[in-house]
Amino acid sequence: MLDIPAVAVAEDASLAALLRCCVREVAGPRGQVWEARPYLLLRLAETLIRVRAGGGIALRLEDAERLDHGVWRPLTLDLLVELVESELGGQNQEFAAQVSASREAMAIMLKARADADPPESPWLASEQSLVFGHPFHPSPKARGGAGWLAYAPEAHASFPLRLLAVREDLLAARGDTAALDRLGTAPPGYALLPAHPWQLDLLGPALDGPLGDGRLVDLGPGTRPVVPTSSVRTVYEPETGTCLKFSLDIRITNCVRKNSWYELEGAVALTGLLAPVFEDLSARFPGTRWLPEPGYRSAALGSRLLEGLGVIVRTAPGPAALLAASLTTHRVRDAARWWRAYVEHVARPVLDAYFTHGVVLEPHLQNVLIGLDPDGIPAEAVFRDLEGTKLLPARHPALPAELAGTLTYTPDQGWNRVVYCLFVNHLSEIAATLADDEDTLRELWTIAGEVLAAYAETVGRPAKLMDLLAGAPLPAKANLTVRWARSADRTAGYVPVANPFAANPPACEVTR
Repeated sequence: MLDIPAVAVAEDASLAALLRCCVREVAGPRGQVWEARPYLLLRLAETLIRVRAGGGIALRLEDAERLDHGVWRPLTLDLLVELVESELGGQNQEFAAQVSASREAMAIMLKARADADPPESPWLASEQSLVFGHPFHPSPKARGGAGWLAYAPEAHASFPLRLLAVREDLLAARGDTAALDRLGTAPPGYALLPAHPWQLDLLGPALDGPLGDGRLVDLGPGTRPVVPTSSVRTVYEPETGTCLKFSLDIRITNCVRKNSWYELEGAVALTGLLAPVFEDLSARFPGTRWLPEPGYRSAALGSRLLEGLGVIVRTAPGPAALLAASLTTHRVRDAARWWRAYVEHVARPVLDAYFTHGVVLEPHLQNVLIGLDPDGIPAEAVFRDLEGTKLLPARHPALPAELAGTLTYTPDQGWNRVVYCLFVNHLSEIAATLADDEDTLRELWTIAGEVLAAYAETVGRPAKLMDLLAGAPLPAKANLTVRWARSADRTAGYVPVANPFAANPPACEVTR
C-alpha cells in the first residue's frame, strides 16, 4: 500500500499539470480565464475554479478550489478530469485512465526513490530527478506495459542489458558502432546486438521465429548494469562511456518510443551534416557542445524488428553537466548574473543555428545539459537528441532524397518549434524558478531581452526575432489537445500564449 504523503504529493502535482493544460488549451482560448490576484480564475463545464498562480507563463499553481454553492472547496484531480471530459464532449474513453495512471506512477516513483540510492554522478542524478515530468501535460508519467518500475530512471533503476547476436548477413548498421562490440562476445558469423530487456518483453512472439531458426541468438544478460536517463529508453553504459538509445514499444507522454527507420538513418546523417555547424557555433559561442550520434545497429528482419531492435550510439556528455530540467528546482544567490549567463549560453547558439545555418534544434528542458563554473554560474550548454533536429531544405539541398521529407521543416514550422522549445518550454520554467516575485521575473526577462537584442544586431535583425522581442505571442505545444484527440505527437498544434517581452521589450529599438 502506498504511503499517504507520496499519494498526496502525486495528487497535487497531477492536478497542477492538468490545470495548466486547461488554462493554456481549453479555458484560455475560450475566454474563460481571468486574473484576480493572487488567484487565477477559470471556468470549466460551468464550474468556477480558482488557483493561486505565479511564475508568468510557467503557471506555477497551487491551492486549487472550486466554487460550490457559494463555498470554495478543494478541487480534486478526479473531479477536474470529469470537468475536462464534460467541457470537451466526453469522446475519449482513455483519457481518465491515462491521467489516473500517471498520478499512480508518480506516487510509486516517490516511494521507490525513498528506498533507493541515487547515482554518484551529478549528471546521472539529474537525469533521474524528473518525478513529475512535463509541467504542461495531462498525463506526464503514464506508461504502457507492465514491469516498468524496474527500468524507471525516476526510481534510480539500473539493470543489465540483454545481449543478442544477429547473423552477419542480416546485420543492419551504419556509421561507427564499435562501442557495441565491447559489451560482449558474439559467436562466429554473428554481430553483437544489445537490447533493452523491457523491449524484448514487449516484442514477445515477434522474436520467436528468428530466435528459433538461428537468425538471432540470445546470449543472456550483460555483465554490467546500465543507468537509464530521463527519456527512459536511453541508457548510459559506463564501461564504454556511451549512451545507447533503444526502442521501447510503449507510449511515454505522447509518443510510442521506437526508433523508426528514418530516425536510425537520420541520426547518422545528421551527425555528419552538423559537425561543421557545431564547430562554427562553438567558435562563436564558447561553451557550446553537442552530442553526436555516430552510428546505429539493428537486424534486417522486417520493419517490425528493424525498428524494434534498433539501437543508436550517442556520445555521453561527461559527469559534470546537469540536465536543464533538473534546474527547475535550483536556487542561486545572484539570480540576475546567473540568468544572463544562462540565456547567453543556451539561447544564442540555438537562434544562430536557425538563422545562420538553417538548423532547427529542439532545445527543450530534457535535450539540454548545463555545465557550471566553480562559482555555480552557467558556463556550458550541451545539446543532444538528433531525433527532433530538423533542417531548412533551402539551406541543405544535398540531403539524401529518402530522408528529405523526415528531416526537414519549412521555415515557419522550424521557427515555431524553436520558439516553443526555447522560450515556452525551457526559459520560462527556469525564469520562474529563479524569481521570487513578479518584479524579479520582469527583471529577468528584461535581461533576456538585452542579450537577444544584442545578438539580433549581429545577424541583421531578422524579422522573426524582432517580432518576438517586440512581444508577438508565443506558440505553446497543445499536449492536452493531442492526447484528447488520440493523435500522433507529430500532429500536435500550437496555441498562442503571452510573450513576456510584450510588457517590457528590450531597451533598444526592436521595431523594424
